[in-house]
Amino acid sequence: MATALVYGIVIILIILNIILLMLYYSAKSNPYYVVYDEETKSALKRRVSSLKEDLESELVDFDVEEWEKTLEESIDEEVRNL
Repeated sequence: MATALVYGIVIILIILNIILLMLYYSAKSNPYYVVYDEETKSALKRRVSSLKEDLESELVDFDVEEWEKTLEESIDEEVRNL
């Protein structure tokens, strides 16, 4: 009885090790994060800052009423085409 219990535990541990190895190799081949060097980080930060400034300048010129009017016209045209 005790030997069957030991064999059962050993089999469970072997299966657990196989599963953990599979997870390890899966995570190793498809990392969830990317490590950048400092030059790439700074280039990305500059690009994001530039895009943020462009977006902010676009938002200053953005007219919500004109956008709503265009959207309503577009919806009306789509409804007429149905």
